[in-house]
This record gives sequence, structure tokens and C-alpha cells, in this order.
Amino acid sequence: MSSCCQAMNGEARDPICGMQVDKAQARHRSDYQGRTFYFCCAGCKAKFDAEPGRYVSPPNVTAGPGLHRMPLAAHVHGADSATVAKDPVCGMTVDPAATPYHVEREGHVHYFCAASCKQKFVAHPAMYLQERRMPAPAVPGATYTCPMHPEIQQEGPGDCPKCGMALEPMMPSLDVDDSVELRAMQRRLWSLAGLTLPVFVLAMLPHAGMRWPMAWTAAVGWIEAVLASIVVLWGGAPSFARGWRSLRPWQPNMYTLIAVGTGVAWLYSTLAFLLPALFPSAFRDGHGQVAVYFESAAVIVTLVTLGDFLEWRARRRTGAALQALLGLAPKTARRISGDAERDVPVDDVHVGDVLRIRPGEKVPVDGVVLSGNSQVDESMLTGEPMPVEKESGDALTGGTLNRDGALTMRVEKTGASTMLAQIVAQVAQAQRSKAPLQRVADQVAAWFVPGVMVVAALAFAAWAWLGPEPRFAHALIAAVSVLIIACPCALGLATPISIMVASGRGAQQGLLFKDAAAIEAMREVDTLVLDKTGTLTEGKPSLAAIVPLGGHSRSELLALAASLERSSEHPLAKAILHAAKDEQLEIVDAADFRVLAGGGVSGRVGQQHVAFGNARLMQELDIEWDQATQAKADTLRSDGATVMALAVDDKLAALFAVSDRIKPDTPKAIAGLKAAGMRIVMLTGDNAITAQSVARALDIDEVHADASPTAKAEVIASLRKQGLRVAMAGDGINDAPALAAADIGIAMGHGTDIAMESAQLTLVKGRLSGILHARSLSQATVHNIRQNLFFAFAYNALGVPVAAGALYPLFGMTLSPMIAALAMSLSSVSVVSNALRLRKGERVAG
Repeated sequence: MSSCCQAMNGEARDPICGMQVDKAQARHRSDYQGRTFYFCCAGCKAKFDAEPGRYVSPPNVTAGPGLHRMPLAAHVHGADSATVAKDPVCGMTVDPAATPYHVEREGHVHYFCAASCKQKFVAHPAMYLQERRMPAPAVPGATYTCPMHPEIQQEGPGDCPKCGMALEPMMPSLDVDDSVELRAMQRRLWSLAGLTLPVFVLAMLPHAGMRWPMAWTAAVGWIEAVLASIVVLWGGAPSFARGWRSLRPWQPNMYTLIAVGTGVAWLYSTLAFLLPALFPSAFRDGHGQVAVYFESAAVIVTLVTLGDFLEWRARRRTGAALQALLGLAPKTARRISGDAERDVPVDDVHVGDVLRIRPGEKVPVDGVVLSGNSQVDESMLTGEPMPVEKESGDALTGGTLNRDGALTMRVEKTGASTMLAQIVAQVAQAQRSKAPLQRVADQVAAWFVPGVMVVAALAFAAWAWLGPEPRFAHALIAAVSVLIIACPCALGLATPISIMVASGRGAQQGLLFKDAAAIEAMREVDTLVLDKTGTLTEGKPSLAAIVPLGGHSRSELLALAASLERSSEHPLAKAILHAAKDEQLEIVDAADFRVLAGGGVSGRVGQQHVAFGNARLMQELDIEWDQATQAKADTLRSDGATVMALAVDDKLAALFAVSDRIKPDTPKAIAGLKAAGMRIVMLTGDNAITAQSVARALDIDEVHADASPTAKAEVIASLRKQGLRVAMAGDGINDAPALAAADIGIAMGHGTDIAMESAQLTLVKGRLSGILHARSLSQATVHNIRQNLFFAFAYNALGVPVAAGALYPLFGMTLSPMIAALAMSLSSVSVVSNALRLRKGERVAG
């Protein structure tokens, strides 16, 4: 932005947010390339100083004083931009000094080669205006992973090389309609069922006493063979492909068993049908016929497909929480550029842009209110139905709903850095992580499939040696049944499916677990260490009391202090200003304002000299501070307040008590945590008097005050050495070492990014009650995982012996491969269905 960009009335435009700034009163400015830039706040100045080239384009030709530079699209690469411009309609290069055709739009001058190009542009400018920013980098292909083996990741869809299951995208997308795939799978299933039913009926009728006429026997046999072959070779192709791929790295999985079982049954039946003379008498029944099992192979493939369909449809529901979160963000935003506004895709919004949020619209991205006043529904973050009032300077979060007023905002975070995107990413990461309990399933799965194949071989040998006639036919059926029923899908899904549901459940209620280990470990916490500021308290100082010491009224004292603190950026100054604003007091500008090294400020308000600061400052200014004043100050401090003194014309006029109030829900939450048997410890860097005051109010017996970040981590380590399972809750940078040192670090949602990175659990709503609910969710999740593992182990422990023929000596019963396939499919569905019960658990809140 050159000097010609500045308004002629002494104002300049902030190059970051676009706000008008009074150059005479601007406190923030920077010089760059021989030009001076003015900013509305320190935040904008810091962004500019970090990357000035991002916000300043090379100077362009202007058509006179007050005209703005042309858009970047008008620059011609390799040419001197001071003498050459590009016609936005025809693309020809134009000499700005020579052409009489130009138009100013949205603060930019566009030059044209002829009147016709100018007319076209004026009639439809949107057709020719190009985005003046660099395009966003192309989004790479989605990364897919296995629900059973999250360490398997690849770009694009495919099959897991370990278990053969179809890979899923790591991050769901609202742009991808996976219902298309579901419908395709459903059509495939119905087709297989339509082909399998005739095969099954034709094979079963003779067992019901119906005999085909001799003329029909060959035709019926060919119908069975052809239809079953289509089902096995077409419908079973995915299973065969996955089973074959598992052999190359020698990682046999459930599809190995399915492929071997159905392949052997179909191949045997095909040979028996086409070349029966090759089979010895041991394979023939009492009528001298070689039995075929086309119906078993076809039904197995169809039931496996049914199981895959039901399981895949159920797994889709585990991602419903992430889909719901993604759906909170709007697709477009209304960007303000100069005097013009237009709707743009959210992906085209950049940091520093100014957006308008109209009543009833959702906030597109994270930012700060520049102007306007409205009620914003933040229930998606806080769960509270009551909207929050927003005005200039307040933060806005993408995905929240603007209720009744119009707002303009400056964009602070976009894309993956927004709170909503970080929530989605954290939940997705937790869903794909492995819980320690998963080790049990992994250890079993390592030898399970080879073990099953050994059992199938032993079953075949036992039936071929000891079984009734036709012995080899019975041996084959027993081996196939063992291979099919022992599919380890249920075992592999037992843990990850519960973790996925629990992570989504927690996210919907404001509990963000970093990984599966955090979900499992939370239930064992018996000691909770709490920071004070921002965790037990609101973290926002507020004026608690004013104690007049002279002849001034309370309102006069507050107005004097607020007028002096108006120029200060200290957190305590905000508390004073906010109190004065609430009481609608007149605040004037202080003259001769100075920040004093002793711990305060001074200046002249009207005709009075005013100083405001701590007791040490009063003593350095030779302001009388007697024992009675000290006693009053100590009384205020004992209530947890920070005490400041106001001196007017070199005489002590009042004491101001500023305190950080305890959060309204904290007492109830502390009582609930203690009732649950947890040991509560306060660990704070604040002074001992203030810390003890808060501890008394909350009935906390153990307090560690004046603790540095290193000392906090040492306290955590000491507690863990005692054999305690420690959780630490905090929200500041100084809490990060302690959060990392604890068994479970818990970050408050309003805290710093560093605190959240160091924590295993984030409470989006910043309420301690969320810890109780997180513990409850952890207990329910681990219980659910153990149920799933029990179901999976019990199913295989009972199913494999039955399939091998363990019941035949006692009851004369054998298990058909068709029943084995049905049982295998239902076992996986039962595990997924049991995990989905976590979605209907008690309401949690973070």
C-alpha cells in the first residue's frame, strides 16, 4: 500500500483487517519499503511485521491522487508494472498513461484498450474480476486407513494388507456421498441372493423327499453349477483377491480363510460334477453318487457379502459424530472488499479478511468482532442453549450461529487451524489410535489364522480316517466349516469399534480425547491436580470492591481510575474499565500518561493528578500508607483479591480490590469429584494468601502455591512416585510441563494451544464437571471393549470345535458351512451393534 492509498482526511486503511485508522492517533505503525503503514491494534501490526510481503503488493500505476493500486491480476510478469497494465477483458497490455479508458472498482483501477472492453467490464464486472490472492494449495488425495489396523495408511481407497478389510478415509468429508457405495453394495447383495436362492432350493428339495425325473437331473445339475459358479467367481472375487494378497507378505487373515473355504468347496464340487469318475468310492454315497456342494459355496459367498454389508453400514454410523461436526461449518462467507461485498467459498477466505455475518447465518471461520452487536448461539461448543452477547473485540468461533444482529469480523484462523477443524482432527486421531487393550486381540490374531488352518487340517484328517461314509465328503465339509466360522473379524473389531464410538460420543458433548490410551486410562485416575486461574476460576479479573479513604465518592473514584487506565493494556485495567462501563460512568482521556516502573501508572485527569498502582508504588511516590490502610488491604487479600491503590493529588484516595471469581459450577464439580473418591490438589503459581482463600471456598485441603512451571511438574512426579494415578487440569503455557508429566493431562478449552497440545483430554466447555463425565465415559468404554472381546473369544472358542465335529460323537450333529457362514457374519455385526450402545449412554459435558 503506497501513500496514495491513504485517505485524504488523515485516515489510513489497516492493510491486515481493512479498518480505517486515524493516523494522528494510531499507536501502531510500521515502515516498509519507504512507506508508513498504520494499524488498528498490536495484533495486526505483529502479523504485518512477520510477513509484510503477504499484505503489500508492488506499487502500481495510479490515475491521480487518491486512487488505489490495481489488482494483482493486472500485473504483467516480466514487464515494468509502472508502465504496463493488462486489460481484464481481452488480456491485452495497456499503457495506463496513454489510454483514456479506465474504471475504479472496489478500490482498484482497471485499464482498457478500447471503449468496448470498458463497456463489457462495466456491464458484467464479476465475469472479468479474478481472485487477487494466491490460490490455496491443492488438497492432496484423501488418506485411507484400516479400522482394525490404524498403522496402515495410504493415499486413496484400497484393501488392508493385514486383514483385507476395505480401507476408510481418515477424515470424513461432506463432499463424498458414501451412500452411493452403500447402494452399490446393496445391489450386489440382492443380485447374489437372487442367484443363490434357486441353487439352494434345487439342492434342498431332494433332502425333503422330492426326486427329480431322470430327464431333469442333468438340467438341474447344470443350473446349480452355472448359477453357483457365477456367485462364487463374481460375488466372491473380492474375497479371493484379498485372500491372495494376504499370502504374498504371509499375513493370513479372515479373507484367507473365506477364500480357502469357498474355493475348496466350489473346486471340489466342479470336479465332482464334471469328472465324477476321478473320485474313489470313499467319496461316493450309498447310491454311488459323488456329492456336490455348490449350494454351500454359493450361500457362503452370499452370507459373507451380507455380513460385509451389515458391518459396513454399521461402521458408517460410528463416524456420524464427525459428520455432524463437519456439517456445522457453512460453505460460503460474505467478504467485504472496500465498498463492495460478495459471497465466496470458505476455502477462499484468508487471515485478515473482513467478513459480514448477517442475522441467522453461521460464523464461517474463527475471528474477532470488528463492529456490530448480536447474540451468538455457541451451543455447539458449550452445550448451553442461551446465546452469548458479542460486540467489538469479542472472539467468534466458526460454526456458531449468529442470532439477531449484524456483525463484521476480522478473520484470525482458517482451514485446519480453526477450532472446529482441530476438534474434528483430534477426534479422528483418537478414533484411529489403539487402546492398550487392543494388545490382547493383536497377540491372539498373530497366531489365530495359522492355528485355524491347522485345526481345519486336523478336522479333515480325523473325519477322513474315522468318519462315516462318504468319509472324504464329510471331511471336506468339516474343514470348510472350521475355516468359515473362525473368521477373526469380530476379534479385530472388538476394541477399535468401541474407541471410534466413544470418541465421537465425547466430541458431541465437548470431551476431546487425544487417543485411545487416554480413553482407557481416564477410568483409573484417583488424584486430580488443579490449576487455579482459568481452571477453578474464570481467569478474567473483575472489580470486587472499592474502599474509599478520603472525601471522594465511589463513582468519582471509579471514573478517575478508569480514565487513567484507559491507556493501559494491563489485565487489571480491563477489569476497571469494564466496571466503569457497566455503571455508565463518563471516562475521559488522561493527559501526561506514564507507565511507572514501580508497578502502576500516573497521569492528569482534568485538573487532578492521579496515580494508580500497588502499595510499593505508593511508597515510592511518598504517599502515606499507614497501618490501618495495610490492615484493610490484608483483609481484601485474604478474600483472594489483588489490591491496588488510587492516589489523587498526592493523597491516598481509595483501595481497589480486583479478583478472579470462582466459576459458578466449580463448587458442585469439586464436591462430585471428592464424592467419587478422588484426591483433590490445588497447584498454582499464585501467592499463598490468594490460593488458600480459593481453597477454603472450595473445601480443598491440599494446596501448593507460588509454584513455577518446573515446580509444578516436580509435584506431579512426586505424586506419581507414591503410586497414584494423577490427572492434571490447567489452561496456561505454565501448565504445559505439568500436563505432560501427569498420567492424564486435561486442558481447558479456552486455554492456550501449548496446553492443549500437552494434554490427553481437552474440555471444550472448560468445566470441571466434564472430568467426572469423561471418567464415566472411560469406564463405560472399557467395559464395552471387554464385552466385545469376551463375545469374540467365546464365539470362536465354541464355534470352532462345533464346526470341527465335536458334537457328532454325542448327538450325531454336524455344522453345515452355510450355518457357519451365517454365524461368522452375525458375530461381527453383534460386536459393532454392542459398541454402538455407547452412543446412547448418559449425557456427558465438558
